[in-house]
Amino acid sequence: MKSLRFGILASLVLAAACGSGGSGDGGGDGDGDGDGDGSPDAGDPPPAEGFRITTPDIAIQPGEEVTYCYYTTLPTTREMGVKEWSSIMTPGSHHLILFFAQGASKPDGTIERDCEGLGGGGLQVPYWAYSAQTPTQVTPMPSGVGMKVPAGQKVYVQMHYLNTSDQVINAHVQIDGEAYAAAETYTPAAAFVTYSAGFTVPANGTGEAGNSCSIAAGSKFFLMSTHAHKRATLTQVTDGTTMVFESDNWEHPGATTWAAEPFFQFASNKLTYRCEYDNTGNPNAVPEGSSAATNEMCMAVGYFFPAPNGPRFCLNGFVVGG
Repeated sequence: MKSLRFGILASLVLAAACGSGGSGDGGGDGDGDGDGDGSPDAGDPPPAEGFRITTPDIAIQPGEEVTYCYYTTLPTTREMGVKEWSSIMTPGSHHLILFFAQGASKPDGTIERDCEGLGGGGLQVPYWAYSAQTPTQVTPMPSGVGMKVPAGQKVYVQMHYLNTSDQVINAHVQIDGEAYAAAETYTPAAAFVTYSAGFTVPANGTGEAGNSCSIAAGSKFFLMSTHAHKRATLTQVTDGTTMVFESDNWEHPGATTWAAEPFFQFASNKLTYRCEYDNTGNPNAVPEGSSAATNEMCMAVGYFFPAPNGPRFCLNGFVVGG
């Protein structure tokens, strides 16, 4: 993920907002998945207001772990405010991340293997727009809050596949963005995404990473989570001495959510995140990077509003965007 050293702008959660296991004392918790009556179904029609992305089937070999990216353009003719994201992943799909491309992108229909996802290079970097790590997931915005999506937005979907079976599987994902009607008004939301670059977990040892990022006064957060790889034993987000989010499950960290006013505001005007790692028994050092097999990450990802200027990204404590 070397291109992150030049910046990415991010917009929406890794909800790594997935599964279960997240906790926090910020006023509520939830997993953001679609296990209730509102779960998306593959037979459901696309949103009447909004759009749908369906990636082509990709054959994943037995035992294979691989990442693909699918590039396309949203079939929209007006700017939309997404009030709810939802997704379905077929078996073999480990996680998905939807990115909004800035500037030039690859031709529609391109499928790229071993893509870094958070790439882009220079300042033409993508916005992290939505992600999921559960087979079905529904991520609504608070009432009257939405994410701006320009007409004809170029996007790509990063898909991490892991086939633990002894059969070839054909995997794909479906993402719906349900939007407000054209005449409706809403407060814009975006994501605040942090990233620690340049750290290494020592061979046969333990380590940690993280940093602190300034938060603009008045920013109201309604979801917070983290993202790391398999050597992570603990991830945390704090506001001074207040624990905002904590998880010991790297694969399904969960998310802390706030459903109504006053939501969560960082009293210290600073978000501090940290990750702990255990690399004992491994003779190789593990550098920061995009591979779940050979690299580590330390990220905090959260939704906030109002965000009239879009998402914010914090790289090693330096905030850009928004």
